[in-house]
Amino acid sequence: MAGKLYIVPTPVGNLEDITFRALRILKEVDYILAEDTRTSSHLLRHYEIDTPMRSHHKFNEHQTCESVADQIEGGAVVALISDAGTPGISDPGFMLSRACRRRGVDVECLPGATAFVPALVSSGLPCDRFVFEGFLPLKKGRATRLSELAGDSRSVIIYESPLRLARTLRQLAEVFGEEREAAVCREISKIHETINRDTLGALALYYSANQAKGEIVIIVEGKRE
Repeated sequence: MAGKLYIVPTPVGNLEDITFRALRILKEVDYILAEDTRTSSHLLRHYEIDTPMRSHHKFNEHQTCESVADQIEGGAVVALISDAGTPGISDPGFMLSRACRRRGVDVECLPGATAFVPALVSSGLPCDRFVFEGFLPLKKGRATRLSELAGDSRSVIIYESPLRLARTLRQLAEVFGEEREAAVCREISKIHETINRDTLGALALYYSANQAKGEIVIIVEGKRE
């Protein structure tokens, strides 16, 4: 009898941002695939979950996803989690989900936390239509992608490292225009959550002088008609 893969979102900040159903499934599955078992152990200990964990991250998923799919096809019930948020959204998850689907194995993703939704809704920028970019290319294709996004009328969502934030904001200001409205959302759902709303030009100047810390989501206003 075939098993099942559960894709389980975990909190992006506050540990209370997890559903009762997610906790139940994490307790009931045969084992949990975690992006970093050390990080996830804090969550599991907090909720007294002693289900065995195995590593599943971007450095080994190419080698392990087929063997995991074999086990699920053979009857194992497995939960996949990432360090924070929903697996597959800028985190490992797609490859295993695809491998299971190709075999006809049941895959179910629970609703739950992801950083870009509260960032977008809280930004005050239009959220009826948007494009999620995740992390932009670091080098090859970056300039082309920025040029394409500059002409999009939808709000643009970008994930960025705090170390690259100032540089990315300067590039966005150059390509999108310094007067384009934007928001830098930092540490969503954590104690030091902040949302800084201004023009791209002003934000680029601010973060060039003030080093940001933590997880960053950039929301950029779409091109006005």
